[in-house]
Amino acid sequence: MTNPASLEGKTIIVTGAAQGIGKALCEQALAMGANVAAVDINEAALNESFGGRDRVLMVPGDVTDPAFPELLVEQTVARFAGLHGLLNNAGIVRAAMIADMSRDQWQSVIDVNLTGAFAVMQAVGRHLIAQAKNGDPNPGSIVNISSDAGRKGTVGQINYGAAKSGMLGLTMSAAREWGRFNINVNSACYGLVETPMTETIRQEKFRDRYLDQIPLRRFSRPEDVAPATCFLLSDAAAYITGQHLAIDGGFHITA
Repeated sequence: MTNPASLEGKTIIVTGAAQGIGKALCEQALAMGANVAAVDINEAALNESFGGRDRVLMVPGDVTDPAFPELLVEQTVARFAGLHGLLNNAGIVRAAMIADMSRDQWQSVIDVNLTGAFAVMQAVGRHLIAQAKNGDPNPGSIVNISSDAGRKGTVGQINYGAAKSGMLGLTMSAAREWGRFNINVNSACYGLVETPMTETIRQEKFRDRYLDQIPLRRFSRPEDVAPATCFLLSDAAAYITGQHLAIDGGFHITA
């Protein structure tokens, strides 16, 4: 029996791929059989993580560069003769309390985490729509990486919370527009993942406060969130679209 959760033969773009969650997403997609276009602004980190790896195209670049997303799609298709999915993960943090946040701190996070994510999703979506119009009945899937910060709010990171909330809107709107092309668009919402971006709030001063809100009583690792995220790109998730999958140990439980 064919494994419906396999990504064998599919090509997936992963943004923010050089470390942390992005690197784990790349490793998971590769383990599931996919080709991967690994994207990051840090070329040295890309080379360190993926240099010499089979089935990996390293694409250094900045998602805030208006010309970059289309070039990314072109390079990926040229290398692997196709494109079937996107893990829209690139993001940054610029923490400050609301009253103290500068316009630059606000805008830099919005530019990368929301506008850049939109631009990459748009470029990949255009390619998938073209595939659908050319007769492909299953052109591909997109997963936007959001966060519980976008659903519950967050202290000291209103820019990040606003961007991640915006990712939910990107997901639902694209799912409605592109469903007629059989393009699936979902989001994965993480809680507190052990990466350098969450180091401050995992310190002893805040640790117990957050752990008390997680039923599984531990922070997640990148390896915990990657499998379920990549599942959303597989044929096993073919009838799932416009949804926000919480991969957070129960941090965001609603009635």
